[in-house]
Amino acid sequence: MSSIPRLLIAGTHSGVGKTTLSTAIMASLNKRGLNVQPFKVGPDYIDPGYHNAVTGRVCRNLDWWMLGEETLRELFIRSAADADISIIEGVMGLYDGIGATANSSSAHVAKILETPVILVLDARSMARSAAAVVLGYQQMDPAVNIRGVILNRVSSLRHYRILKEAIESNCRIPVVGYVYRQPDIQLPERHLGLLPTTEKSRLPEHLTAMQQAVEEGIDFAHLIALAGETVSLPKPGRRVFPDMPGERRVRLGLVQDRGFNFYYQDALDLLTAFGAELAPCSPLSGQGLPANLHGLYIGGGFPEMFLEELSRNTLFQKDLKAAVTSGMPVYAECGGLMYLTTSIVDFSNRKYPAAGLIDGCCRMGQKRAGLGYVTAKALDDNIICSRGVSLRGHEFHYSTLELGREYQRAYRLAKWGEQTAWQDGVITANILASYVHLHFAGCPDTAGRLIESCEKYKNSW
Repeated sequence: MSSIPRLLIAGTHSGVGKTTLSTAIMASLNKRGLNVQPFKVGPDYIDPGYHNAVTGRVCRNLDWWMLGEETLRELFIRSAADADISIIEGVMGLYDGIGATANSSSAHVAKILETPVILVLDARSMARSAAAVVLGYQQMDPAVNIRGVILNRVSSLRHYRILKEAIESNCRIPVVGYVYRQPDIQLPERHLGLLPTTEKSRLPEHLTAMQQAVEEGIDFAHLIALAGETVSLPKPGRRVFPDMPGERRVRLGLVQDRGFNFYYQDALDLLTAFGAELAPCSPLSGQGLPANLHGLYIGGGFPEMFLEELSRNTLFQKDLKAAVTSGMPVYAECGGLMYLTTSIVDFSNRKYPAAGLIDGCCRMGQKRAGLGYVTAKALDDNIICSRGVSLRGHEFHYSTLELGREYQRAYRLAKWGEQTAWQDGVITANILASYVHLHFAGCPDTAGRLIESCEKYKNSW
């Protein structure tokens, strides 16, 4: 196949300004008339929302831990093939992966996709030492194709010229641009990272300011030229997506609103390709469940920020309880698990009633209760897999689950390289709910099993 123009924008460390600059660069390329396909390395759900907003295309996640090399390459080619250029935002620092390894790092993904890397460096209070930093990143793994540097938070044009001369003379790669220190263009954050676009006020104005901030100092002609200096990628040996989408088999409700929006678009596309009609719904809307559902998928998000509104929609809760009683399958991740419990206690220790399908309380804490990649071994048969099946996922939550009675737990979780393990989630009747986020494209049998569970319920009518 023909070469796909592409760049991976990586940082020297977290907080260097990757998301702000990646989003602004995407916006500027889009303004130049290019059809930009955004990607994000890793499991993050929030950063892609900003990419979506400036490109008009859905950002796709590239996560080696959950997808593996072949599927990662398949998903990249699938979405990038009809774009003029693909911009991949990295995760953390360039070489930061699982534990002390580079696995699942930006560097790892850059090598899998044979993609040129643009390194973003926070240049505050630096001069010639910036060259030592860049040189270290070059020498850490010469197989990583670092093709240029962008200097962020530069104090003046003179400061930029000093940095540029030091880097180009010592590292033999070009500095393709700079951005002045501008605190007002930084994206707002809270406990799980950036504030989602669904909650950001004056979003268009902020995105415009970000785009304008990069116009003066970045050489876009050079960036576009570097993106074009890529090789063709080999076709994946095996494919997850069928050649033709399957016929509609079931109608699957998808809870999608300000409180629940942590979904991987490729995972949703796979459900559709396997025969699911996705029916969006919202417990924040004041309405009940859509008619004629054969199952419900409640993803993660920030239900803790909307507890009063969620508790008021008793119609949705009533419909959900009736559907579950009739045997409808419900699959819930993280925020979805929280919503299914009896109650949720917020950061200020105020308790709000929830859907009441799992006897227990989710309590928000001031410290992270779970973070990182996990292997999840199913402890019993359930609506997405059989007992003993091992799945790869991740967790990131500030709440803890306090169960009011004994339940069959869903998974035995373990982190990569660690000996300790713990139980997570709940299996009760036709419900599977846990803190684990999965990517169905990385475990396509689970998508098929979920649809089969929904089809079984449909045929019971």
